[in-house]
Amino acid sequence: MSDWSTETLHADYAQSLRIDRLLYDSETEHQRLRVFENPTFGRVLTLDGVVQTTEGDNAIYHEMLTHVPILAHGAARRVLIVGGGDGGMAREVLRHASVEHVTMVEIDAGVVEFSKQYLPALSQGAFDDPRLDLVIADGADFMKTTTGGFDVIIVDSTDPIGPGEVLFTDTFYGHAKRALAPNGILVTQNGVPFMQPEELTNTMRAFRALFADATCYLATVPTYAGGPMAFGWGTDGDARTTPLDVLTGRFDAAGLTPFYYTPAVHKAAFALPGYVQRLIP
Repeated sequence: MSDWSTETLHADYAQSLRIDRLLYDSETEHQRLRVFENPTFGRVLTLDGVVQTTEGDNAIYHEMLTHVPILAHGAARRVLIVGGGDGGMAREVLRHASVEHVTMVEIDAGVVEFSKQYLPALSQGAFDDPRLDLVIADGADFMKTTTGGFDVIIVDSTDPIGPGEVLFTDTFYGHAKRALAPNGILVTQNGVPFMQPEELTNTMRAFRALFADATCYLATVPTYAGGPMAFGWGTDGDARTTPLDVLTGRFDAAGLTPFYYTPAVHKAAFALPGYVQRLIP
C-alpha cells in the first residue's frame, strides 16, 4: 500500500487515503507537512501523517465552527481564530459581511505559505481580505496578552499532541474567556468523541467551571473518522437557545450558500447521543 497515506492517530483504528499524486512533502521546525491528491477528496493536507483538511469535506468542519456561533450570536463584529493556517476558517468567517475584523493567530508561517500555494481552494482569497489581521505567534501566548473584546473565539487546533497540546488546557480556556466580550462565544475543535473521549471530557470539565452555558455540538466530517466530531461551546449568554425562525432570518440576511450548514442542522447539532452526553461532566 505504498500509494496510500495511512493515519494511525488512534491506537486501535486507522484510516487510509489513496495518494494519486504527491504535491508537497516538507518538514518544518514544528511539523511535517504533506499535500497530495485523492480521487474522492481532492487535495489533502496532513500534519505528521494526520489528516487536517481536504478540499472535498473541509466545508463541513469550517462551516460548523463559524456559522453556528456567528449566527447564534447575532451581532458578532470581532472574531478571533486560533490556528487555521490553511485559511478555510477565515474564508467562512469573512463570508459574514457583518463581521468587521478577524484576528487569526497561527504558530507556523510555513502552513500559511504552502496553503496559499498548494491549497488555494481552502482560503479562496481570505488572506487578501482587508478585515483579516494575520498574526504569526503561539496561540496560547497571544491569548495571555490580548486585550480581548472578541464576540466569537474559534479554536481551530490540531489534536492535543505536540504544539497543539497547550490549546486544550484549563489555563488556555480561562484566558480565552477573559478575551471574550460580554455574551461572547468560545467554540473549539474537540475530536471524535467515540475515539477520543477524554479530549471532550477534559474540555467540558474546564468549560463547566468557566461558563454559564457549556456543552458541545456535533457534525459528521468523513475524513475525521470514527463517528461524529464534537465542537465545544461555551458562553455566559443565551445564544444557544436562539429560535429556529430567528436563525433562519439571520441566515437569509447573510446571503450564505453553504455546503453543509442549515439553520435546522444548527439546532439539531446540539442534540447529543447518550454516549456523548455521558462524556460531559
